[in-house]
Amino acid sequence: MPAPKDARAYIIWPPNGAVIEGGKLWVRMGLQNYGVAPAGVRRDNTGHHHLIIDRDLPPLDEPIPNDRNHLHFGGGQTEARLELPPGQHTLQTLLGDADHVPHDPPVTSNRITITVR
Repeated sequence: MPAPKDARAYIIWPPNGAVIEGGKLWVRMGLQNYGVAPAGVRRDNTGHHHLIIDRDLPPLDEPIPNDRNHLHFGGGQTEARLELPPGQHTLQTLLGDADHVPHDPPVTSNRITITVR
């Protein structure tokens, strides 16, 4: 599904470089010039968030995998409680359409790095 060129996803929290004590954290995801709709809902200029943890973006022309490194928020959620093991982790959001396929052009956040102690 096509996406407006000015659509933008971003991670509200945590900020890039954050140090998280204990590994439990909320991730808050934002979206600009685009709407959120649950998986299965086909409406122009909408999609739902996927959080990519410690992986590069998946292929952008097929459904986003659903595993511990590719979390789906098909209910339209914009925040999630995570628990990550100690170490350095990367987080990036990728919007998917009603069928979990990235838009064209893809609507994705910057990739951030956090440290869990």
